[in-house]
Amino acid sequence: MIYSEILTKGSKFLKKKKIQNPYLDSELILSKVINKKREEILLNTNNKLKNKDIVKFKNYLCRRCEKEPMAYILGYKYFWKHKFLTNKSVLIPRPDTEQVIAETLKYLPIEKTKKILDIGTGSGCIIISLLKERPKCIATAIDISKNAIKVAKTNAKLHQLENKINFINIDIDKYKSYNYDLIVSNPPYINSVELNRLDDDIKFHEPTLALSGGSDGLRDLKKVIIKSKNLLKINGKLILEIGHRQKNKCSKILNENGYYINQISKDLSGKERCIVSTKLK
Repeated sequence: MIYSEILTKGSKFLKKKKIQNPYLDSELILSKVINKKREEILLNTNNKLKNKDIVKFKNYLCRRCEKEPMAYILGYKYFWKHKFLTNKSVLIPRPDTEQVIAETLKYLPIEKTKKILDIGTGSGCIIISLLKERPKCIATAIDISKNAIKVAKTNAKLHQLENKINFINIDIDKYKSYNYDLIVSNPPYINSVELNRLDDDIKFHEPTLALSGGSDGLRDLKKVIIKSKNLLKINGKLILEIGHRQKNKCSKILNENGYYINQISKDLSGKERCIVSTKLK
Protein backbone atom coordinates (compact mmCIF):
# COMPACT_ATOMS: atom_id res chain seq x y z
CA MET A 1 0.00 0.00 0.00
CA ILE A 2 1.27 3.52 -0.83
CA TYR A 3 1.03 6.66 1.31
CA SER A 4 -1.91 8.20 -0.58
CA GLU A 5 -3.98 5.01 -0.30
CA ILE A 6 -3.51 4.56 3.43
CA LEU A 7 -4.24 8.26 4.06
CA THR A 8 -7.50 8.03 2.10
CA LYS A 9 -8.55 4.83 3.89
CA GLY A 10 -7.53 6.21 7.28
CA SER A 11 -9.39 9.48 6.87
CA LYS A 12 -12.55 7.72 5.62
CA PHE A 13 -12.44 5.40 8.63
CA LEU A 14 -12.03 8.31 11.06
CA LYS A 15 -14.75 10.33 9.35
CA LYS A 16 -17.18 7.42 9.73
CA LYS A 17 -16.43 7.41 13.46
CA LYS A 18 -17.21 11.15 13.57
CA ILE A 19 -13.64 12.22 14.39
CA GLN A 20 -12.94 15.88 13.64
CA ASN A 21 -10.08 16.64 11.21
CA PRO A 22 -9.90 13.02 9.91
CA TYR A 23 -7.41 13.70 7.10
CA LEU A 24 -5.07 15.75 9.26
CA ASP A 25 -5.13 13.09 12.00
CA SER A 26 -4.34 10.40 9.41
CA GLU A 27 -1.38 12.43 8.15
CA LEU A 28 -0.06 12.97 11.68
CA ILE A 29 -0.42 9.28 12.54
CA LEU A 30 1.41 8.24 9.35
CA SER A 31 4.09 10.81 10.11
CA LYS A 32 4.62 9.19 13.53
CA VAL A 33 4.60 5.64 12.14
CA ILE A 34 7.24 6.21 9.45
CA ASN A 35 9.08 8.98 11.33
CA LYS A 36 8.89 11.50 8.51
CA LYS A 37 7.54 15.07 8.44
CA ARG A 38 4.07 15.62 6.96
CA GLU A 39 5.60 17.74 4.19
CA GLU A 40 7.84 14.84 3.18
CA ILE A 41 4.85 12.48 3.07
CA LEU A 42 2.83 14.87 0.89
CA LEU A 43 5.73 15.19 -1.55
CA ASN A 44 6.13 11.40 -1.80
CA THR A 45 2.56 10.09 -1.84
CA ASN A 46 3.48 7.14 -4.12
CA ASN A 47 6.04 5.72 -1.69
CA LYS A 48 5.25 2.20 -0.50
CA LEU A 49 4.67 1.26 3.14
CA LYS A 50 6.14 -1.76 4.91
CA ASN A 51 3.64 -4.25 6.33
CA LYS A 52 4.73 -3.58 9.92
CA ASP A 53 4.03 0.14 9.39
CA ILE A 54 0.55 -0.62 8.06
CA VAL A 55 -0.17 -2.62 11.24
CA LYS A 56 1.12 0.25 13.43
CA PHE A 57 -0.95 2.78 11.50
CA LYS A 58 -4.12 0.72 12.01
CA ASN A 59 -3.43 0.36 15.75
CA TYR A 60 -3.05 4.14 16.18
CA LEU A 61 -6.14 4.69 14.06
CA CYS A 62 -8.16 2.45 16.40
CA ARG A 63 -6.93 4.42 19.39
CA ARG A 64 -8.09 7.65 17.74
CA CYS A 65 -11.48 6.07 17.04
CA GLU A 66 -11.80 5.50 20.78
CA LYS A 67 -11.51 9.30 21.04
CA GLU A 68 -8.00 9.17 22.49
CA PRO A 69 -6.52 12.67 21.96
CA MET A 70 -3.89 13.07 19.26
CA ALA A 71 -1.48 14.55 21.80
CA TYR A 72 -1.38 11.22 23.64
CA ILE A 73 -1.15 9.14 20.46
CA LEU A 74 1.69 11.29 19.10
CA GLY A 75 3.26 11.72 22.55
CA TYR A 76 3.69 15.48 22.23
CA LYS A 77 1.92 18.83 21.89
CA TYR A 78 3.21 22.24 20.80
CA PHE A 79 2.62 25.04 23.31
CA TRP A 80 3.77 28.68 23.17
CA LYS A 81 6.94 28.27 21.06
CA HIS A 82 8.00 24.78 22.06
CA LYS A 83 7.28 21.06 21.88
CA PHE A 84 6.23 19.28 25.09
CA LEU A 85 6.06 15.55 25.70
CA THR A 86 2.67 14.38 26.90
CA ASN A 87 1.08 11.23 28.26
CA LYS A 88 -2.08 10.32 30.19
CA SER A 89 -0.56 11.51 33.48
CA VAL A 90 -0.82 15.16 32.43
CA LEU A 91 -3.36 17.56 31.05
CA ILE A 92 -2.73 18.36 27.38
CA PRO A 93 -1.33 21.91 27.03
CA ARG A 94 -3.91 24.18 25.42
CA PRO A 95 -3.68 27.38 23.34
CA ASP A 96 -5.93 29.19 25.88
CA THR A 97 -3.25 28.72 28.55
CA GLU A 98 -0.79 30.67 26.39
CA GLN A 99 -2.67 33.76 27.62
CA VAL A 100 -1.22 33.01 31.07
CA ILE A 101 2.31 33.08 29.58
CA ALA A 102 1.66 36.35 27.75
CA GLU A 103 0.33 38.06 30.91
CA THR A 104 3.02 36.66 33.23
CA LEU A 105 5.88 37.84 31.03
CA LYS A 106 4.68 41.44 31.50
CA TYR A 107 5.57 41.15 35.20
CA LEU A 108 8.96 39.51 34.69
CA PRO A 109 11.49 42.09 33.45
CA ILE A 110 13.97 40.35 31.17
CA GLU A 111 17.06 41.66 32.99
CA LYS A 112 15.89 40.79 36.54
CA THR A 113 16.10 37.63 38.61
CA LYS A 114 12.68 36.77 40.03
CA LYS A 115 11.67 33.82 42.19
CA ILE A 116 8.69 31.95 40.63
CA LEU A 117 6.44 29.14 41.90
CA ASP A 118 4.27 27.07 39.55
CA ILE A 119 1.45 25.32 41.44
CA GLY A 120 0.10 22.19 39.70
CA THR A 121 2.79 22.13 37.02
CA GLY A 122 1.48 19.10 35.06
CA SER A 123 3.63 18.74 31.93
CA GLY A 124 5.71 21.74 33.05
CA CYS A 125 4.65 23.68 29.94
CA ILE A 126 3.96 26.95 31.82
CA ILE A 127 7.11 27.19 33.91
CA ILE A 128 9.38 25.90 31.12
CA SER A 129 7.91 28.40 28.62
CA LEU A 130 8.47 31.23 31.14
CA LEU A 131 12.08 30.27 31.84
CA LYS A 132 12.87 29.97 28.14
CA GLU A 133 11.82 33.64 27.88
CA ARG A 134 13.30 34.76 31.23
CA PRO A 135 16.47 32.69 31.81
CA LYS A 136 17.59 34.77 34.81
CA CYS A 137 14.59 33.69 36.88
CA ILE A 138 14.67 30.95 39.51
CA ALA A 139 11.78 28.49 39.64
CA THR A 140 10.09 25.81 41.70
CA ALA A 141 7.25 23.70 40.29
CA ILE A 142 5.02 21.50 42.42
CA ASP A 143 2.37 18.90 41.65
CA ILE A 144 0.39 16.41 43.71
CA SER A 145 0.89 13.77 41.00
CA LYS A 146 4.19 11.85 41.06
CA ASN A 147 3.71 10.83 37.41
CA ALA A 148 3.08 14.42 36.33
CA ILE A 149 6.36 15.46 38.00
CA LYS A 150 8.15 12.75 35.99
CA VAL A 151 6.75 14.18 32.74
CA ALA A 152 7.63 17.76 33.77
CA LYS A 153 11.22 16.73 34.61
CA THR A 154 11.54 15.02 31.22
CA ASN A 155 10.33 18.18 29.48
CA ALA A 156 12.73 20.34 31.50
CA LYS A 157 15.59 18.08 30.40
CA LEU A 158 14.40 18.26 26.78
CA HIS A 159 14.67 22.07 26.99
CA GLN A 160 17.99 22.07 28.92
CA LEU A 161 16.34 23.51 32.04
CA GLU A 162 16.67 20.55 34.41
CA ASN A 163 19.12 22.51 36.60
CA LYS A 164 16.99 25.68 36.61
CA ILE A 165 13.69 24.31 37.95
CA ASN A 166 13.21 22.50 41.25
CA PHE A 167 10.37 20.00 40.77
CA ILE A 168 8.64 18.74 43.92
CA ASN A 169 5.92 16.11 44.28
CA ILE A 170 3.84 17.71 47.03
CA ASP A 171 0.35 19.01 47.78
CA ILE A 172 0.10 22.80 48.07
CA ASP A 173 -1.27 22.35 51.62
CA LYS A 174 2.05 20.88 52.74
CA TYR A 175 4.34 23.29 50.87
CA LYS A 176 6.19 25.74 53.11
CA SER A 177 8.74 27.75 51.13
CA TYR A 178 8.32 31.56 51.14
CA ASN A 179 9.19 34.89 49.54
CA TYR A 180 8.14 34.26 45.96
CA ASP A 181 7.97 37.25 43.62
CA LEU A 182 5.38 35.57 41.45
CA ILE A 183 3.12 32.52 41.64
CA VAL A 184 1.46 31.10 38.56
CA SER A 185 -1.14 28.34 38.52
CA ASN A 186 -3.55 26.58 36.21
CA PRO A 187 -5.44 24.61 38.86
CA PRO A 188 -8.35 22.22 38.22
CA TYR A 189 -11.42 24.46 37.86
CA ILE A 190 -14.17 22.45 36.14
CA ASN A 191 -17.27 21.85 38.27
CA SER A 192 -19.00 18.47 38.62
CA VAL A 193 -21.81 19.25 36.15
CA GLU A 194 -19.47 20.58 33.43
CA LEU A 195 -17.10 17.64 33.98
CA ASN A 196 -19.81 15.23 32.83
CA ARG A 197 -20.51 17.36 29.75
CA LEU A 198 -16.93 17.42 28.49
CA ASP A 199 -16.08 15.87 25.12
CA ASP A 200 -15.18 12.18 25.30
CA ASP A 201 -11.59 13.02 24.27
CA ILE A 202 -11.19 14.91 27.54
CA LYS A 203 -13.62 13.13 29.87
CA PHE A 204 -12.36 9.58 29.23
CA HIS A 205 -8.66 10.21 28.60
CA GLU A 206 -7.27 13.25 30.43
CA PRO A 207 -6.54 12.99 34.18
CA THR A 208 -9.61 13.87 36.29
CA LEU A 209 -7.22 15.03 39.02
CA ALA A 210 -6.11 17.87 36.74
CA LEU A 211 -9.64 18.79 35.64
CA SER A 212 -12.04 18.53 38.57
CA GLY A 213 -12.39 21.58 40.79
CA GLY A 214 -15.08 20.04 42.99
CA SER A 215 -18.83 20.68 43.02
CA ASP A 216 -18.51 24.42 42.27
CA GLY A 217 -15.18 24.32 40.40
CA LEU A 218 -13.61 26.66 42.94
CA ARG A 219 -12.12 24.18 45.44
CA ASP A 220 -8.55 24.32 44.14
CA LEU A 221 -8.67 27.97 43.08
CA LYS A 222 -9.61 28.92 46.68
CA LYS A 223 -6.84 26.74 48.05
CA VAL A 224 -4.21 28.30 45.76
CA ILE A 225 -5.39 31.86 46.56
CA ILE A 226 -5.39 31.33 50.34
CA LYS A 227 -2.10 29.38 50.44
CA SER A 228 -0.33 31.86 48.15
CA LYS A 229 -0.86 34.62 50.73
CA ASN A 230 1.80 32.92 52.88
CA LEU A 231 4.12 32.10 49.99
CA LEU A 232 4.24 35.47 48.20
CA LYS A 233 6.23 38.58 49.11
CA ILE A 234 4.19 41.73 49.72
CA ASN A 235 3.42 43.17 46.25
CA GLY A 236 4.10 39.74 44.76
CA LYS A 237 1.91 38.66 41.83
CA LEU A 238 -0.53 35.74 41.72
CA ILE A 239 -1.53 34.81 38.15
CA LEU A 240 -4.29 32.26 37.67
CA GLU A 241 -6.01 30.53 34.81
CA ILE A 242 -9.74 30.41 35.57
CA GLY A 243 -12.95 29.03 34.07
CA HIS A 244 -14.72 31.50 31.79
CA ARG A 245 -17.64 31.94 34.21
CA GLN A 246 -15.50 32.29 37.35
CA LYS A 247 -14.31 35.87 37.04
CA ASN A 248 -16.70 37.36 39.63
CA LYS A 249 -16.37 34.60 42.21
CA CYS A 250 -12.57 34.48 41.88
CA SER A 251 -12.36 38.27 42.14
CA LYS A 252 -14.40 38.15 45.34
CA ILE A 253 -12.18 35.44 46.90
CA LEU A 254 -9.05 37.40 45.92
CA ASN A 255 -10.39 40.67 47.39
CA GLU A 256 -11.44 38.94 50.62
CA ASN A 257 -7.91 37.58 50.98
CA GLY A 258 -6.11 40.90 50.53
CA TYR A 259 -5.27 40.86 46.82
CA TYR A 260 -5.65 43.74 44.38
CA ILE A 261 -6.85 42.70 40.92
CA ASN A 262 -4.59 44.16 38.22
CA GLN A 263 -6.17 42.64 35.16
CA ILE A 264 -8.53 39.99 33.80
CA SER A 265 -7.67 38.99 30.25
CA LYS A 266 -9.46 36.97 27.59
CA ASP A 267 -8.39 33.85 25.70
CA LEU A 268 -8.49 33.30 21.92
CA SER A 269 -12.25 32.69 22.06
CA GLY A 270 -12.88 35.97 23.87
CA LYS A 271 -13.58 34.24 27.21
CA GLU A 272 -12.16 35.60 30.45
CA ARG A 273 -9.35 33.17 31.22
CA CYS A 274 -6.51 34.77 33.14
CA ILE A 275 -6.60 36.86 36.31
CA VAL A 276 -3.59 38.85 37.52
CA SER A 277 -3.55 40.00 41.15
CA THR A 278 -1.15 41.54 43.68
CA LYS A 279 -0.75 40.59 47.34
CA LEU A 280 -1.18 43.86 49.22
CA LYS A 281 -0.27 42.88 52.80
